[in-house]
Amino acid sequence: MQPISSKDRIVANFKKDEFVPFIDSKGNHDGDVLKVNPNNKPGYGFHVYRMPPGHTTTAHEHLGDEEFLILEGEVVDHDGFKYGPGDIVWLRSGTKHHSYSKNGALIAVYLPGDAGI
Repeated sequence: MQPISSKDRIVANFKKDEFVPFIDSKGNHDGDVLKVNPNNKPGYGFHVYRMPPGHTTTAHEHLGDEEFLILEGEVVDHDGFKYGPGDIVWLRSGTKHHSYSKNGALIAVYLPGDAGI
């Protein structure tokens, strides 16, 4: 078996590497993302999403199932449901929501396609 070529592997570290702004469909800065797959636009596929303190995400509808893991911080959905570190969450395609984080949060996210954001 041959070693994996550098063109076939990308490694990022959410504690050290630079996040890029996530821009919603209306052109608003809606948090920051760190991704590794160059074939996915920011905010799609597997990525780490950083919510700054006091941030409310843009209201959106998921056009594919969303799965996420809260790594740090707390997130509260528009309906008052709270997620904290260690929570693994699945939201069905078609779910409409927005989220808020008082102190900021770091979230590992898998979103298979256009989130409708």
